[in-house]
Amino acid sequence: MTTVAGVGTPAPGTWPSRVAIIGGGPGGLYTAALLKRRAPDRQVTLWERTMPDHTFGFGVVLSDETLGGMEHADPAVHEVLRQNVTRWDDIEIVHRNTRRTAGGHGFAALGRRRLLEILHARCHALGVDLRPHTEAPPVERLAQTYDLVVAADGVHSATRGAYADVFRPRVTAHRCRYIWLAADFAFDAFRFEIAETEHGVMQLHGYPYAHPSPDHHTSTGPRAPQDRSGASTVIVEMRQEVWHAAGFDEATPGESVERCAKIFADALGGRPLRSNNSAWTTFRTVVNERWSHGNVVLLGDAAHTAHFSIGSGTKLAVEDALALTACLEEHPDPRTALTAYEEERKPVVAATQRAARASLEWFENLALYVDQPPRRFAFNLLTRSRRVTHDNLRLRDRDFTAGVEREFGCPPGTPPMFTPFRLRGLTLRNRVVVSPMDMYSAVDGVPGDLHLVHLGARALGGAGLVMTEMVCVSPEGRITPGCAGLYTGRQAEAWRRITGFVHERAPGTAIGVQLGHCGRKGSTRLMWEGMDEPLPDGNWPLVAASPLPYKPGSQLPRELSRARLTDLREQFVAAAGRAARAGFDLLELHCAHGYLLSGFLSPLTNRRTDAYGGSLERRLRFPLEVFDAVRAGWPEERPMTVRISATDWADGGTTAEDAVEIARAFAAHGADAIDVSTGQVVAEEAPEYGRSYQTPFADRIRHEARVPVIAVGAISSWDDVNSLLLAGRADLCALARPHLYDPHWTLHAAAEQGYEGPGAVWPAPYRAGSRPPRTGRTDAPEPRLTWGS
Repeated sequence: MTTVAGVGTPAPGTWPSRVAIIGGGPGGLYTAALLKRRAPDRQVTLWERTMPDHTFGFGVVLSDETLGGMEHADPAVHEVLRQNVTRWDDIEIVHRNTRRTAGGHGFAALGRRRLLEILHARCHALGVDLRPHTEAPPVERLAQTYDLVVAADGVHSATRGAYADVFRPRVTAHRCRYIWLAADFAFDAFRFEIAETEHGVMQLHGYPYAHPSPDHHTSTGPRAPQDRSGASTVIVEMRQEVWHAAGFDEATPGESVERCAKIFADALGGRPLRSNNSAWTTFRTVVNERWSHGNVVLLGDAAHTAHFSIGSGTKLAVEDALALTACLEEHPDPRTALTAYEEERKPVVAATQRAARASLEWFENLALYVDQPPRRFAFNLLTRSRRVTHDNLRLRDRDFTAGVEREFGCPPGTPPMFTPFRLRGLTLRNRVVVSPMDMYSAVDGVPGDLHLVHLGARALGGAGLVMTEMVCVSPEGRITPGCAGLYTGRQAEAWRRITGFVHERAPGTAIGVQLGHCGRKGSTRLMWEGMDEPLPDGNWPLVAASPLPYKPGSQLPRELSRARLTDLREQFVAAAGRAARAGFDLLELHCAHGYLLSGFLSPLTNRRTDAYGGSLERRLRFPLEVFDAVRAGWPEERPMTVRISATDWADGGTTAEDAVEIARAFAAHGADAIDVSTGQVVAEEAPEYGRSYQTPFADRIRHEARVPVIAVGAISSWDDVNSLLLAGRADLCALARPHLYDPHWTLHAAAEQGYEGPGAVWPAPYRAGSRPPRTGRTDAPEPRLTWGS
């Protein structure tokens, strides 16, 4: 077998000539080997407190992309890894005695101890100065005596702590307890098994890292006894409260191992589990604002962590090593090199951490999903991080995905997004909603030609439901002078023109109105003239739940009296009556984004001491009074929805738990669906942006409040829509910016998926364009013969 001896061709430069590396994990060792290989004269010293046989954990997972990068950087290491990795394709999900298997995923794993042995051997061969069982000198001293200090000292990094004021770390503990164990046999697939016990839900994550082999020797010595018959990593995880209820907090390590083996006896085939100084712990997400300080740089878990459920810890550390080495070669001075390293790696790590956070939170909330049908539960688990999608799974395993679609109720050949959905007396032909988008183009509240073209074009574009912008219930309720209203008959007639066009020219598309009042966020300039900035003149007085300006420089609103609350409620009722007569099919009450009704819901904007302030129940009182009054006057067969901000993204504000209670309250009063948005309640918010970043809130409300939800927030592709629907995270998906980019987004989504059914009917004048135009040459003859015909 190939060994890891031998030195590659050095790079021309040798800066840094003296490198100190703190930490002997995969990231530190691989960095040492790469730096020494690139410059054999370079002095590289690595301190490690333990040897490989004392390492924690068992198997590690590496992606094909990571292995490819390693092959280019050091073929010798890659060749030995290639001979040692275990590969498999399937994921098995076992829940309620039902096993579902999805193939085509492609994993590669090996024992952590074996990986460290390979990297140790490579470092020895290259002449790295390894100092095992030795605590590194203080980082301050190393920084003075070495050109570069690489801190790969793990999640509890002392280096990060020493320069905490510079790195500004955020370490977040999470809700589950887990223990890292192993079994002396090889699973056939990556296995997830769910156990519903008397104490609560527990889960097993298991994967093989060594398959049985008749060859009991390797390139660096005899194979470990457990590897001769195969070996698997087994992680047992559960919510903290389940862990306490089950008595694991009082169990000895040995008792914990035995109990885990008994709970998951079916998965293990009755075999025992083993530990390696294993202990129950909670996962901690590490994020650093900066990764370098002077000539000290963080790498691997010292810089960032990603939850084990997406298997990225070692992968990220190895990729850090590859990027750092490349940046040191490409840039002549430390500041430029380390800045380039951060700029290259931070976006990649941030994306991985978003996916890991989504996966982590899915498992934290696993109990919400256990009642899903088996195939949809499996699909939900597979797509939990939002990296694996419906289309991606269909490419990997078409039969599995087809089974999920059948369970969802998709007719043959119908993508999930084109299945109908019923709200009260309204049946939507598909699950796509054009989200409300303010045009700021009305004159005296009257919608004009731009509104007709905007909403008409998107109705012709095939969406199941087109929503107006927030339509204001009074002149004082406008956000800007350009906001549309429904407080006069002239405005209602203008809206009737628009609804008439939609119903006549886009039959099958429904049109809904969103009613709202600006509250403290009104009397401002048009968005493109200065969003949320007060008007230079012509301001009107503002009212709100409490006399709090939206931000410094904003107008101070008056606190609403009880009499004024009654007047406002009646303004909503009157506007709803005009909306019904104007022909709208659905009405949405805007209780989000810091506008008037939202201002009552959030504890950050409602400081009242009367019956409308204080507890959540009391903060809900006025929004529910408005809802009840509007519902009573709105036609019985037409649905009503409510848009809420499920979090304020600010300390002390509305929480996800509050959002569930808010949704339950509106549903109990007759809301047909909850439109789940977030934020824009206070100016000092700190949103966690990312793809589909608001959908977890909709998911939670759907499963806990048991009410249909509309998901919004950076949903940009039809693949995202299909994935969210199939996983059960949403009933409808609302998109805004994609519909600004492409008014015919829904019809194009149908064409791209080869769908021509009733969920996406092209208007007669547009049918000639219902297939994507051909590109490239069209004069070549079509192929007619194939080999063997």
